[in-house]
Amino acid sequence: MEKLLNKEIQNYINANLDADLHSLLLKKSPFDGVSMQEIVQQIKGRKVAEKKFPFLKKDNIIFPPNLNLEQASSEVTAAYKSEFLKGKNFLDLTCGFGIDAYFLSKNFDEIDLVEQNPDLIKIVEHNWNIHGRKANFHNLDLEDFLSQNKKHFDVIYLDPARRDQNLKKKFLLEDLSPNILEIQDQLLEIGDKVIIKLSPLIDISYLVSEVKHLSKIEIIAWRNDVKELVLTLEKNFISGNPLISCINLESQDSIFEFYFEDEKSIKADFGDIENYLYIPNNSVLKSGGFNSISKLFNLKKLHPNTHLYTSSQLLNNFAGRILKVKNIDPKKLIKNEKFNIISKNHPLTPDEIKKKYKIKDGGQDYLVFTQSQKAKLVLRSLD
Repeated sequence: MEKLLNKEIQNYINANLDADLHSLLLKKSPFDGVSMQEIVQQIKGRKVAEKKFPFLKKDNIIFPPNLNLEQASSEVTAAYKSEFLKGKNFLDLTCGFGIDAYFLSKNFDEIDLVEQNPDLIKIVEHNWNIHGRKANFHNLDLEDFLSQNKKHFDVIYLDPARRDQNLKKKFLLEDLSPNILEIQDQLLEIGDKVIIKLSPLIDISYLVSEVKHLSKIEIIAWRNDVKELVLTLEKNFISGNPLISCINLESQDSIFEFYFEDEKSIKADFGDIENYLYIPNNSVLKSGGFNSISKLFNLKKLHPNTHLYTSSQLLNNFAGRILKVKNIDPKKLIKNEKFNIISKNHPLTPDEIKKKYKIKDGGQDYLVFTQSQKAKLVLRSLD
């Protein structure tokens, strides 16, 4: 790592940020002791940082291999998770590239970071020093750290590895590394609050049934793409009814929340299409809070199997897209007319719709093919 900090090498990296990386890899490194592969990895890291963690766009920052870059949280999701977190002692048991730890620990007096990869923890320590941040850096296995630890923490954070030794993805809690189910009691003995980042593909009902003292599940999306599930465990919380929080981070952030058990007892109202169509964000769809969102916003659901909603008056604070619509006869569509096509609970796919009605993708208007309890619907958006 130290050789990469040589001023000439850093200048070479900066001068080749827009170079063709495949061509660079075919060249011989102009520097003794530093391979072209290492140089190209730094260029890749800087390109990733431009979009994913722009706070690392500084001189002399060192980047790890691609897998660590891919697994690291984005700056925007890490910053969101840091809100309302503060205390004396913060512990990250699976530090990785340290993006989450950097933001989550900002309002803590003492920080402990645990990472079993010696090269990776050196990179994190170096980068934190560049930013003037201090921490206790531990190059240990999680189990070794826990067996040696004598401290109590206000917040413990984990991002368990979700791939096995063959890099195959894993989703069940007992298949992750570490096994959350085995250590959850131990973590709550040394921490007041435990925060766990998980794959967005994991089932929420499964989490509620398996995780003890689960007080909150956050479903975090960036521009309607669900990126991660974040669990909060609190030692004094009685299991079974966590708060489900659906967050969509973008230019206008939206948050929708409900309690897990409440969703079971709420009954949605159903009705035919009115003036406005409401399409929930993907974080809401992941949550399963289909009746809760109907009740909260006083919306009618079109169909038990269609998670689309309607109202006669506009509600601007809905957690999703809102379209002013009218029901049309699709046979009257003009050939080659352009639409953004949505098919929900309808027998035709978007490609089949385009072929049948001879229309194309694009333009500003939407066509929504769906159904209410009474009939199939084709809804056209209005200006």
